[in-house]
Amino acid sequence: MAAQRKTSRYVVPVAVAGIAAATIGLVPALAASGDPDLPEITAQQLIEKIAASDTQTLSGTFKVSTDLGLPAFDGLLGGLAGGAAQGEGEGSADPAAQLTKLVSGTHTLKIAADGPERQKLTLLDGKEQYSLVHNGDEVWAYDSRSNEVFHEKGVDGGPGEDAPAPEKELPASPKDLADEVLKAAGDTTSITVGGTANVAGRDAYRLVIEPKQQGSTVDAITIAVDAATGTPLKFTLDSTSGGKPVLDAGFTKVDFGRPAASEFDFTVPKGAKVTEGDDVEASHKDVEKDLEKEFGGLGDLGLGGAGGFGEGDVNVIGEGWTSIARFDSGAPAPKTDEAPKEVQGFLDSLGEKVSGKFGSGTVFKTKIVNALMTDDGKVYVGAVTPEALVDAANAAK
Repeated sequence: MAAQRKTSRYVVPVAVAGIAAATIGLVPALAASGDPDLPEITAQQLIEKIAASDTQTLSGTFKVSTDLGLPAFDGLLGGLAGGAAQGEGEGSADPAAQLTKLVSGTHTLKIAADGPERQKLTLLDGKEQYSLVHNGDEVWAYDSRSNEVFHEKGVDGGPGEDAPAPEKELPASPKDLADEVLKAAGDTTSITVGGTANVAGRDAYRLVIEPKQQGSTVDAITIAVDAATGTPLKFTLDSTSGGKPVLDAGFTKVDFGRPAASEFDFTVPKGAKVTEGDDVEASHKDVEKDLEKEFGGLGDLGLGGAGGFGEGDVNVIGEGWTSIARFDSGAPAPKTDEAPKEVQGFLDSLGEKVSGKFGSGTVFKTKIVNALMTDDGKVYVGAVTPEALVDAANAAK
């Protein structure tokens, strides 16, 4: 535990990448070729079309390209988080360790879905594959490189008994939802239709979402929407720093027919090591308890947990695209030269020393999410510029 405790001090800055990944999300997307001539449509009508979409079945292949402006860190987050629970992040079948690969580089995936009870995702990596299968109340994952299997039973595919009544929480119709989206956008966001695209052989509209506020790192979000079904086919996130998109994931092939039932069958390969989800969860909890001691509730940050800050610990500064979360880590900011060797270079490349009325600290930067850690343990995180974080820290004094 002592070694884990030393390493845990450095999970917060390293987890800036994890925050960025969580902020971005993963939406199946596209590769475009040509602009089809489609009937004109307003932004509100297009949002209504998305809301009315009832796509339950599909299969296809798509590429995900991610550029957070970070050095290579394949396996780094898995090694600190999932790897601590499973032994080795790179060779584990645990999804918490494997899916961190999507936060950098370009990857090809295959996907199949048959309603809320059956989904399959396969990550192709040369001759090696990683498959994640949800079938009924079971989840199976298999890593061909290590010949390891992850299994979890008792998965809830739908809302629990305590879930709020939908009519109390959700708009009653697609039009109501569109109205709510546009209302929420208010004065901080521009939502427009930015032409058309051809996505994997299908005609699509482009919904463009742009911040009106200054200081956000988000330049624009573009979603390509299938003209026939209203299904989102593309999600591209561009940063104000320019260059390649932060996220550009795209269908190269898509079929809305029902996949064969056998697509979701799973048989444990001969000789494969099987790890049950309960065992992995218990190991994760041990790591999170250790992080809890170090950060006073920050243990879940970047480790796939649900909250991670502790109740009442987070203050939100500002609104809309320039919102900043402020909290106290409960510990002095880590010194890079004291970090474990596997993260020293990574932290050096991310961090930049800053100072102001608040004192001094380090800004850990990506193309989208930035985090300021002051030397006295305060943390400011947001999809805003480093200057905005320093201004927020100065204003808090």
